[in-house]
Order: sequence, then structure tokens, then C-alpha cells
Amino acid sequence: MKKIGVLFGMENSFPGALVERINSLHVDGITAEFVETGAVHLDKTPKYSVIVDRISHDIPFYRAFLKHAAINGTVIINNPFWWSADDKFFNYTLAEKLGVAVPPTVILPHKKYPEGTNERSMRNLEYPLDWDGVFNYVGEHGFMKPVDGGGWRDVYHIHNREEFFNAYDQSGSLCMMYQKAVDFKEYFRCYVVGQKKVRVMPYDPRNPHHERYLQNPPKYDKALLKRVEQDALKLCQALGYDLNTVEFAVENGIPYAIDFMNPAPDADLHSVGEANFEWIVSEVAALAIEKAKKAPSVLELRWSGFLGAAPTPAKTAKPAKKKAPAKKAAKPQKVAAKATKK
Repeated sequence: MKKIGVLFGMENSFPGALVERINSLHVDGITAEFVETGAVHLDKTPKYSVIVDRISHDIPFYRAFLKHAAINGTVIINNPFWWSADDKFFNYTLAEKLGVAVPPTVILPHKKYPEGTNERSMRNLEYPLDWDGVFNYVGEHGFMKPVDGGGWRDVYHIHNREEFFNAYDQSGSLCMMYQKAVDFKEYFRCYVVGQKKVRVMPYDPRNPHHERYLQNPPKYDKALLKRVEQDALKLCQALGYDLNTVEFAVENGIPYAIDFMNPAPDADLHSVGEANFEWIVSEVAALAIEKAKKAPSVLELRWSGFLGAAPTPAKTAKPAKKKAPAKKAAKPQKVAAKATKK
């Protein structure tokens, strides 16, 4: 019997509904349950074929448990190795390389030295920082947020330089980003499941949390929705996430990818609404069953594999034409090494 485990924390509606849905389908040889683990023994393989992870980003013990399970053949949704290494600034860099629109963004040095470091640890850091260069690139209306944050924690809405420096002073030892604000008219949050299925959900981050998913949205341009769907798929396929949400803020018809590092996305019935909840439970159940049928898996341990990017094959050189032997051998050229001063 293959087991699908659901690893979760404080959330209530989604984990139970997912286990119930999988078991209600009565797939031969597959059952689902809540994960239960104690001390993890190095020489014992886990009993789960698939684990849906909803909490390991907050619990280092669970993250180590999942890595052990993954290397022993358990399929983890989402890959704990890549999730451990990912950050939002890298995501924006990748999006730009993929041709997905993102707002101008900079990563900022820590305001306070991280624990265990001092000024000698920062000898490679430019001083004073070029703040004019930052504001010329991003502007004075933006958002400051952690490079590895979530849940709108430690996010500051900036309207001028004074607010910027006040927020920066409060950031402590967190590593922060500063990103240009998008003057959006439309905003979408997209579930992406299995790197194939997308549900575009009209969303307004300015509303109270329980009112952000719009239940009676206006009609949207079909071409815009299609681009949002394609960009969401492009990002998740490149990142290798099987479960994610991608957020787009639309200004002048251009969807800017704002947030797409959500490998344990909100799936609470009371916040996402009944229709969205039904969709995500159904699709994640189908994905977990599909992966359980194929488990155990061979884990990809190369970073290029995590990013869904295969190395570019080298071009085959055309065979050189044979030349008549030279009368005199050419003298070897001298190569001058030049040091580049930055």
C-alpha cells in the first residue's frame, strides 16, 4: 500500500479536506493520512511515497526530515532542496531572464550586522552606499520587503525617502529588497498545480485578508488573462514548483510578476472562497495520486535540474578544411594578463 502524507501546521480546512478527498477516490493501492514522525533514524526509510509539505519552511526539523525522505525516494510537494535555496530576489532575476515583466528591484545590505559578524565582515561593501542610484532606478514610491519573507511580514509601503530610511532602520538584520510600486488596476493571484494547471483568481491585496479574493470580479480582457496564465506557468516550470501561487499587478495592460515564492500557498476555505477551495483540493489530490503511482522517484540533485533548465548542448563544429603544411611554423603569441581594477 502506497501512502500519501500531509505535513501541516496551524491550518485546518485544507489538510483534512485533502486527505478526505484522496481517500474518497478509492484509488487501488493508495491511501492518504496526516504525517506522523518522531526522531528520524538515518538508517530507516520513510513510509510515505508522497508527502505534501505545508509547514517545513517554519520548522527546521521537518525540513531535515523531508530532505532525508526525498533522498530515499519519497516525492515531496514541493522539493525541499530547492525550496531551501530559493529567495525572492533570485526569483525576480529569473523572471527577467524568462521575459516575464517585473518591477525595478534592488537588494539592500543588512541595516544591522547579522549575528556573529561585525564591520570587518563587511569589508567588500561599498561605503557610503549610492542611495541616489537606488532612488533613480526604483523611485521613491515602492515596497520594502524581506528577500526571504512571506505572509506580508515586515513589508513596508514607501512613499518618500523619509519613509524609506525609517523602514530600513526598523529592518534590523533582515536582508531587504526595495521594489518599485506598480499602480495597478487589475491584480491576480494564480494557483499553479503540477506545472500544468492554472487557476487565475482576481485579488486585491489592499482589502482585509478575508476579502482579498474577489467573488464578483469584472470582466477582463481575454488576452491579458492568457498572458497571466502563460507567465505563471513559465515561472513555475522554470522554478520546478509543483504547487505555488503567482501574483501579478497589472499597470497599463502589462502584468508584472510581484510574488511567486509561495510553495505552501494559502488554501484556507474561509479566505480563498468555496469555489477556489474546491479547485485546489481537487487538483492537489489528483497531483499527489499521480506522483504516488510513479514513486519511488530518482531525485535530481543538480541545481540546473531544480530550475527546469537543461544545459545548452554545444554546437557541433564543422570539420576544418585540410590546409597545405606551412613552410615555417608560426611563432607563439604572448598573452598579456591585465588586472581589472573595480
